[in-house]
Parts: sequence; structure tokens; C-alpha cells
Amino acid sequence: MVALSLDPPPSSRNGRSPRAGLRRLGLLVVLLAGLSAGFAAGRYTAPGGRFPLASSREKGAPAAAATPSAAPAAPGVVPAAATAPAAPVPVSATPAAPAARAPAPAALSGPRRIATRLSGALEESIRAAMPAQDRPFSDQLTQVVNRLLVWDLQVSRDGRRGDQIELVYLPPGTLPPGAPGANEPVVEAIRFASQKLGRTVAVYRFQAQGSRWPHYYRVDGSELEERLVTVPVADYDQVTSLLRDGRRHKGVDFRTPVGTPVFATFDGVIERRNWNFAGNGNCLDVKDPATGRHAIYLHLEVLPKDMVPSRRVKKGEQIALSGNSGHSFAAHLHYQMEDSKGTILDPFAVQPTHRVALDAGQRPAFDTRRTALDAQLSGTVVASGAPVPAATAPAAPMAVAAPAR
Repeated sequence: MVALSLDPPPSSRNGRSPRAGLRRLGLLVVLLAGLSAGFAAGRYTAPGGRFPLASSREKGAPAAAATPSAAPAAPGVVPAAATAPAAPVPVSATPAAPAARAPAPAALSGPRRIATRLSGALEESIRAAMPAQDRPFSDQLTQVVNRLLVWDLQVSRDGRRGDQIELVYLPPGTLPPGAPGANEPVVEAIRFASQKLGRTVAVYRFQAQGSRWPHYYRVDGSELEERLVTVPVADYDQVTSLLRDGRRHKGVDFRTPVGTPVFATFDGVIERRNWNFAGNGNCLDVKDPATGRHAIYLHLEVLPKDMVPSRRVKKGEQIALSGNSGHSFAAHLHYQMEDSKGTILDPFAVQPTHRVALDAGQRPAFDTRRTALDAQLSGTVVASGAPVPAATAPAAPMAVAAPAR
């Protein structure tokens, strides 16, 4: 047996022999090659690798899959376990029928009708009455209903257990180009029987001839919403927020497309321009020197360059264009009024208002539309005019429960 010396001979430069260094380098190369080969073999033979590793006892036989998903099992045979092959299972003469699946609920199309009585919060009552497919947007529908009813009552404050509400609505759809607002459900008609008011509030959506937008009208053909005599924006689709709606919003929101002219509502002086842009976007603050009150316009699109602090403006003068800038989720004008101390004022309480009514020439078309919507609210017909199926026919009237405390 040859003994190998572990101590290399001295060298003139570093105490090491050049030949010994070469030998060590060669051994290192061999060692690295061996480690690389082992690593590669491990990778290739691991579960999910490129090929299985067969033992000497399995040579000549097909290799077992490393995992049940590595190769498909034979028909009628349960896949083998990782450590032992499973015995074949006899195949039945007649294959088992696939398990029956519950039919998916049919998609609803066209207008929907719900009728219910308040048993708690408005949103809870509406959600419980909606078809299951529509419940994901129940909160949106409640918001739309609330801003229509708020012209007569605040449901959260004035609603009573047992008040009946009937709705005809359309689910959210794709907005046409240039249409204002967000993608939300459209309420076609409402009937709300209020115990506190002692009457039924009925509202119908109708687009008068020559009108750019549909609006909501009462039975007598008068418009649901009040209008300011001196308006900050003349062409708008709907008032989507009022101070009285319980949202703790500081202003009135007029839903209108980007680029709609905005006007001063009194003679005044520009006090501020574009402050807190992240929240307000392009904005103007007009002050009335005589009273100290302010009119604040937020989320504007374009401000004329000459609308700067100290500039005087006249009542009815165009001062900007509406937009969707700042912290805004849909095109609209936020109009806010404050007194000289900064107290929030309700424009519909401190400014003159009026209510528009349909003229005689529009009434026949409106009455036809109202009659059709009344039939849908009652549940006797659907949009196509066909009878309502028994499954969706209106339930028998419910007894009015005692008022909620």
C-alpha cells in the first residue's frame, strides 16, 4: 500500500510545489463535477422531474410515477401509492353516470320589480327582497332610492316598520358616451306608502320631448326635484346629494357632463382659487361682500385665467366649466354655500326655488308611461306586457305592523 504524504514539499516562492497545486486543482475539479452530477441527478429524479429513478430490482420493468399526477392511471385502476403498487380494481360493465349538477340560476334581463315592507334599515329591506343575482349592487340601489325619496322624507328618520315600498329598476349597465354619472342601477318608478306622511309617494322616470335627460315626476306631472331660480349649472341630469340626505355632505352635487358651463349665483368677488387640489380639484370660492356668504365650486374642469382672487363677478356670469377633478368619482359639480362664519348653508333653504311641471302637450305621453309603470309596480305585467309568472306574482297584502320605536 502506498502512503500519501499530506504535507507538500516546500517551494521557493510560497512553500508549495507547483505539481502539488496542479494535483489539488484537478481533485477540486473532479469533486465539483461529482457534486454537479449528483445535483443534476437529484433534480431529474425528484417528483416532477424529467424521468423516474428505477432501482436495480425494477430494471426491465416500467418505472412507477413519482407522483400520482406524473402519469395517468390505467382505466379502472386506482393510482398507486408512493411506496407500494395498488391491486387492479375490476371495471364495471356500465360506467357510472356523472353526478347531476344543480342548474345555474337563470340570468335576469329587463326591468326588475321588488315589493316589500320595512322591517329594519332601508338597505336591509331592499337587499332581502332583491333577486340573488342582483344583491351585489343592493347598496347602490339603496342610494339611488334614498336620493329620490329624500325630497319628501328621510327614510332613516321618518320610516316606520311596515311602510311598504315597491320598485321597478334596471341593473347597472354600460353608460353611453358623454353620459354623466357613475355606472349604477336605474330606478324607473317608486311607490312608498309612508305611515308618518299618511300618504303614498309615487315617482316616475320620464324623458320629456326636447329634454336632454330623463327626469323624475310625480303623479300630477310636476318634477320631483326642486330647482334653484339662480342655478350654478343649468344643464344637469340629477341632484345626487343634498344636505338633508343624511350623508353629512357639505354641498349639493349636480350630476352633469364634463365641460358644462358653471355660473356665479350672486354678485361677488373671487376669494380663492385652487386650494387643496387633491381633494377639491380645480375650484373657486366666490364671496358676497355685502353679506359675507360664500359660494364654493369644486371639481371643475377648466378655470378661465382671469378668474383670480379679487376679480369681481356678476350674478349669472359664466365663471368655469364643470369637471371630474380632485377627489371625485363621477362627473359633477359640487356647489357649497357658507355664511360669514363658515357655517354650512343649504342652498335649497336660503336661495329661491321653483318646481318645473310638464306642459299640456307632454301630459298624454307621460300619463301613458305612468300607467305602464304603475302596472309594473303592482306586479301585473312586466316590461314586455306579458303577465307576470306565478313565481313572481305579488304576494297578498301584509298587515301593517306597529311602528318601530
